[in-house]
Amino acid sequence: MATNRKNLKYGIGTLWGALFVAILFFAHGAARAAESGASEDEALHVLNRMAFGPRPGEVARVMHMGIDRYIDEQLYPAQIPMPPALSERLAQLETQRMSDAELIAQFREDQKRVKSDPDSGRAARRALYQRLGEQSGEARLIRAIESPRELEEVMVDFWFNHFNVFQGKGLDRVLVASYEREAIRPYVLGRFRDLLGATAHHPAMLFYLDNWLSSAPGFEGRGGAAAKGRPSGLNENYAREIMELHTLGVDGGYTQKDVTELARMLTGWTFDASGRGDGSLFRFDARRHDWGQKTWLGNYVAPRGQAEGEFALDVLASSRATAHHISYELVQYFVSDAPPPALVERLAQRYLATGGDIRAVLYTLFRSPEFRDPTDQSAKFKTPYQFVVSAVRATGVEVTNVRPLLGMLNQLGMPLYGCVTPDGYKNTEEAWLNPDGMSRRIGFATALAAGKIPLERAIDPQTGLPLAFVDSGRSDLGSAHALEVDPLLDTLGETISGKTLKAVAETEPALRAALVLGSPDFMRR
Repeated sequence: MATNRKNLKYGIGTLWGALFVAILFFAHGAARAAESGASEDEALHVLNRMAFGPRPGEVARVMHMGIDRYIDEQLYPAQIPMPPALSERLAQLETQRMSDAELIAQFREDQKRVKSDPDSGRAARRALYQRLGEQSGEARLIRAIESPRELEEVMVDFWFNHFNVFQGKGLDRVLVASYEREAIRPYVLGRFRDLLGATAHHPAMLFYLDNWLSSAPGFEGRGGAAAKGRPSGLNENYAREIMELHTLGVDGGYTQKDVTELARMLTGWTFDASGRGDGSLFRFDARRHDWGQKTWLGNYVAPRGQAEGEFALDVLASSRATAHHISYELVQYFVSDAPPPALVERLAQRYLATGGDIRAVLYTLFRSPEFRDPTDQSAKFKTPYQFVVSAVRATGVEVTNVRPLLGMLNQLGMPLYGCVTPDGYKNTEEAWLNPDGMSRRIGFATALAAGKIPLERAIDPQTGLPLAFVDSGRSDLGSAHALEVDPLLDTLGETISGKTLKAVAETEPALRAALVLGSPDFMRR
C-alpha cells in the first residue's frame, strides 16, 4: 500500500526510484517498530480510538515513542504542555469566563426586554445565544482538533454524552458551556463518584431534568430565585435518569418505587442564581425537602436532608450494576459495537477494586488484548462529530472559523450540545450509517478537499467573528488552496485500503483528496 502511495506521488516514470524509497521506508519503519514495539497499524489504531484520528506527523511520533508510552502519557494530560497559541485563543473567549450567575442575569435581562420591547429584546437574546453557541463550540472543537491532550478531549465527548443536557431548553442555553467546563472536563479521568456529584449539583442538570423545582407534596412556597418558578410537587425525571442512564443501567435491579423514593431523597436540590461565596449556584432548600422516612434499594433512609441525596450518590457510584454499565459503555465506545463480555467484566472488576477510578479502568482497557486485536481495527463507524473533527485534523488546516463545522454537525444530525433526550447520542454504526448521512459526509469531504469551506478566515477584532463568513452554499470564500492528496495519504497511512488507493490513482488529481476523505475507509476508526 505504501508503494501505491509513492506511485501516486512520483508517477510511472520514476517507479524504480519510488520502489527504492519504499524499501528504505519499510526497513527504517521495521527498525523503529522493533525498538518501540509500535507498527504503523498500531499507531493509527490508538490515534483513531484514543484521539480523533491522526494529525500530520503524529503516526511517526507514536511509532517512535511506542504504544504503551503513548497510553501512559495520555492518561495524565496535566503533564502534557498546552501550546501557548491554543491557550491564548481559548483565553480570548470571554463568554467562557463568565460565571453562571452572570450568564443567568444576562438571560433574565433579555427576557425582560422581550416583554418591554419585543423587537430589540429578541434581537439581544438571539445575539446572546449566538455568541454563547459559537464560543462554546469553538472552545470544544479547537481543543478536539489541536490539543495534544487527545484522550482528555475524547473523554469529554464521552462523558458529556453520558451525562447529556440539552442546550435548547430555557436556562440551559446559557448554562451548558459552564456545565462542560466545571462538571465534566475536570473529572473525565478521575473518580466516577466525583463526576457523578459534579453533574448532580450543577444547575444545568438540575434545570434540564426538572429537579430544581421538585418538592415534597403540599409545599406552598415560591420556587428558586433562578427563574422565580413555583415548585410543582415531586418530580421523578432526574431520579429515574440518574439510575437508568447515569449509573445502574436499565436492567440495574431497581423498581418504580425506588425511583419515587430517590426523587423524595433529592427534593430540595435546587439552585439560586445569586450564587454564594464560593461561586456555586447549587442550594439545598430544606423547606422543599421531603423529611419523611424512605426505603430505597433495600436501604432504610432516615431523614437527613441533603445528606440523603449524597448517600444515594455514594451507593450508586459504588454499585456493581454501575460498574458493569459504565464498563459496557466504555468498551462499546472504544472497542466494538457489540462489547466482548469478558472485557466488560474485567473492567467492572477494576472499577470496583479501585473505587471507580476512571483512569485505572481505562488503563486496563487500553492494555487489553481486545482493544489491540487487529481484527477490531477500523471496526467502529465514526459518529458525525468524530468524522468532522478527524477530517479537519487529517488535513492539518489551521481553523480560525468554526462556524462551518458547527453547521455541518447540524446537517449531519448531531448538533453540538443539541441532543434533546437525556440518553445522549448513540455511537454505533446502526445509528449513523444511512444514505442521507453518507451523502452529506461526502459533500463535506468534497468541499473541504477543494478548499471551499472558510475555516481559515481572519477574525474581526471588533466582533470576534470571522470576516466575510458565508454559509456553505457559497464556494467563493473558502480556504486559500485545495488539499494535496499525498500529504493526506502520508497522514492516514494504512487506514486507506488498496482498493481506495487504486480508485484514487485512477481519479483526476483535483478530486483525489476528496475521494480519500469521503471513502468508506475514512468513515471508520
